[in-house]
Amino acid sequence: MTAPAVAKAPIQGLCHECPLPGACMIRCPDLVDRVMQAGAARVGMVPGAPPVPAALAPLIDHTLLKPDAVRRELNVLCEEAERHGFASVCVEPTWVGYCARLLARSRVKVCTVIGFPFGATLSEVKAFEAERCQDLGAGEIDMVINVGALKSGDIDFVRNDIRGVVKSATYNTVVKVILETTYLSREEKIIACTLSKEVGADFVKTSTGYGPSGATVEDIALMRAVVGPEMGVKASGGVRDFAGALAMVQAGATRIGASASVKIVSGAKGGPATPGKY
Repeated sequence: MTAPAVAKAPIQGLCHECPLPGACMIRCPDLVDRVMQAGAARVGMVPGAPPVPAALAPLIDHTLLKPDAVRRELNVLCEEAERHGFASVCVEPTWVGYCARLLARSRVKVCTVIGFPFGATLSEVKAFEAERCQDLGAGEIDMVINVGALKSGDIDFVRNDIRGVVKSATYNTVVKVILETTYLSREEKIIACTLSKEVGADFVKTSTGYGPSGATVEDIALMRAVVGPEMGVKASGGVRDFAGALAMVQAGATRIGASASVKIVSGAKGGPATPGKY
């Protein structure tokens, strides 16, 4: 699987006037837009970049994973994702085909979750579910590891569990591995990140949003340190406002999973995190 292109500002060879890394986002919006249209999947922000809410939009997976979601809410989700330029909509497998049809003419991808939310599904079922969801139109797969197996020290099982989903992915499908960090020790987080990188996953991701807590800046920094620059890191669970999202990006996140996506890009303050609501 080929990692999405990342354009980091100032954009070399095109812009020489922006004083800070990331300043192109506010000083040269037309240039950034042309770079995105040319094929960059996201524009990098680094510490010192100005707080530009709209610059976060291409990093966000606009998420709706509540069990009672209805078609009307999925319509709104897809419309908002297209209007704001979010990276994807993240939905349950049962809604993949529907959202793929809604977004057929859009650059917004359909992301779905596998073995969600507990990760205790049989490995062969996870692999089949991932394959079937791709057939229905999913371009990104967020799988939950078997947390109990990891905490039991069954490293080979966890490795093969992740590998099965990675192997099921086509060449252009992005695979993210959800660690559910709230349940893991520091050592277990390192092991999970190392295994994900070893078997060829594209991202590691903090949380499902259904645990007792979600993403933290400390976990994002640790995950980035373990996987290095070659992999993506996704912060999800409790990211409710622009300040929180920017803190995650500055710590090393290259994707944000959130249901409060519109509030984030508008710079509005969000309420407290709600378990199960991303």
